[in-house]
Amino acid sequence: MARKKVIITCAVTGSVHTPTMSPYLPVTPDEIAEQAIAAARAGASILHLHARDAQNGRPSADPAVFMQFLPRIKQASDAVINISTGGSSVMTLDDRLAAALRAEPEMCSLNMGSMNFGLYPALDRYSEWQHEWEPQLLEATRSSIFQNTFADIENILMRLGQGCGTRFEFECYDVGHLYTLAHFRDRGLVTGPLFIQFVFGVLGGIGADPENLTHMKRIADKLFGDSYRFSVLAAGRHQMPMITMAAAMGGNVRVGLEDSLMLGPGELAKSNADQVKRIRAVLEALALDAATPAEARAMLDLKGGDRVAF
Repeated sequence: MARKKVIITCAVTGSVHTPTMSPYLPVTPDEIAEQAIAAARAGASILHLHARDAQNGRPSADPAVFMQFLPRIKQASDAVINISTGGSSVMTLDDRLAAALRAEPEMCSLNMGSMNFGLYPALDRYSEWQHEWEPQLLEATRSSIFQNTFADIENILMRLGQGCGTRFEFECYDVGHLYTLAHFRDRGLVTGPLFIQFVFGVLGGIGADPENLTHMKRIADKLFGDSYRFSVLAAGRHQMPMITMAAAMGGNVRVGLEDSLMLGPGELAKSNADQVKRIRAVLEALALDAATPAEARAMLDLKGGDRVAF
């Protein structure tokens, strides 16, 4: 009997963590490319990508920065490229879409609603910062929201989905986001197979409790039947326990320095590949295999790496 295939997504840098928090966080295009390629070689079949200003590590929405690493990753790896449409809460929707519209990737992330996205508790963990923007950006999350209105989601689905043939990692931070996704499914703006990323442990979203994972799975089963696949990401120390549970439940997994800077208690991950290797070992212990990029494309009905614009 063939062993079940599990898609490993690696979120390489994100916009949550800052350079002060880890010397291993990739910031420059070279660092992002190198770590993404290494993560793919370690077993990640999907690479979820953000960009940063090479000078100070600040999150960047500039398509020109993305184009400094996207072609390199594509040349060196067959992994599926997944570009964020989340960016950060201080970016406009047009900012957040600019790189994806330029690159026309196989996949993009899509947050299924507006929400509080609190990063400001991290301010208490550090007394000094490498860059002035770091505490300022974290503090801004105390009084701002991440906005994805129904109109914003329609915009993304039409411009990227219908316009570019891009499929989505639907990021659901709470149960209501599943119902929002079902709404767009019922309207015919999204079609299966859906790839739903359950997100746990972000302040403002659902907590990283095992009971919440079983509840999210139960509601997704009710709403989507057998027309979806789920994956799990969990913030910080919850990463490995929650994604291990997801794999045991028949789901897929996401790792990466966007979601957690750690490899274990008190141990910084020195690379994204370290986390990929760790969860791959867990999967093997559960008699599960990491899906190849070709298998992930087939499972998610993606358009193929030959139909992107980079």
